[in-house]
Amino acid sequence: MEIFKFKKIKKFLYKSSEILGLFITISVLIGLIFGPETPVFGKILNNVSEVMNLFGENGLLALVSLIIIFAILKK
Repeated sequence: MEIFKFKKIKKFLYKSSEILGLFITISVLIGLIFGPETPVFGKILNNVSEVMNLFGENGLLALVSLIIIFAILKK
């Protein structure tokens, strides 16, 4: 019975992370199109930029790392 609950929680977390990933992707795209002055989406774009700058000086290394991580997680 506990294994069933664990699988249910795992499925819920997986679906939640999919939805949050889509929201972040859409937010970044809207922030890029309309600029960082967009009320909600601009702040998300700024936060994502700050996180990418933490990984690498120009953010390119961070972007490649995130793509690899998401590719591994999709498998």
